[in-house]
Amino acid sequence: MTFAKRRSAWLMGLPFLLFLLSPGVLAHGVDANTKHFLLANQGVAIGPFLYIGAKHMVTGYDHLLFLLGVIFFLFRTRDVLLYVSLFTLGHSVTLLFGVLSNVTVNPFLIDAIIGLSVVYKGFDNLGGFRRLFGFQPNTKLAVMVFGLFHGFGLATKLQDFSLPQEGLWKNLLAFNVGVEIGQFVALLFILIALDFWRRHRSFYAFSTATNTLLMTGGLILFGYQLTGYLINV
Repeated sequence: MTFAKRRSAWLMGLPFLLFLLSPGVLAHGVDANTKHFLLANQGVAIGPFLYIGAKHMVTGYDHLLFLLGVIFFLFRTRDVLLYVSLFTLGHSVTLLFGVLSNVTVNPFLIDAIIGLSVVYKGFDNLGGFRRLFGFQPNTKLAVMVFGLFHGFGLATKLQDFSLPQEGLWKNLLAFNVGVEIGQFVALLFILIALDFWRRHRSFYAFSTATNTLLMTGGLILFGYQLTGYLINV
């Protein structure tokens, strides 16, 4: 890639980085209306939890960045379904297990690991493991394992509100289904954009810069969450 193309790629990615640096994205928390509902709710509320789950995934930029990295070089529908299913299995298990079993994980540390999962996928897409270490990790296993961490990240958001035990598993199931709906909607738009981009030669010309930006975004998220942990420890 020529210097001019590299410069263009970085200029195109600058708004993306500024977006990641904005407080609303880095916070990745729960908005005031959702917080008020979760604190006040005392029974089964399938519809609201479906909505909250979908909204959380659509606005969960760390989850979406990881998924973008996962499907970036997947061209067959079968492969996309396989990898997304592995990720879904991972985060569904730990989301339900974490809340129902009251397994607590420091939210800053788990979100820092989620940031590293984005770094990992960008690095993997760049062929970093083969170039630097001479081996390729099992990508399917890695996606599922990181899915487990993403699920704990989702669980920590709900555990902050000490949800009542009455109808808890039903609300959690609704939340998880909502997460999957939000993930499907977000992936649909990502896949449409990727499919359009892949028809142009710029996809391969800028793929290195794009995955480098992906790694940079993950490092920003990791650094922010680690700083939060050190300040609040």
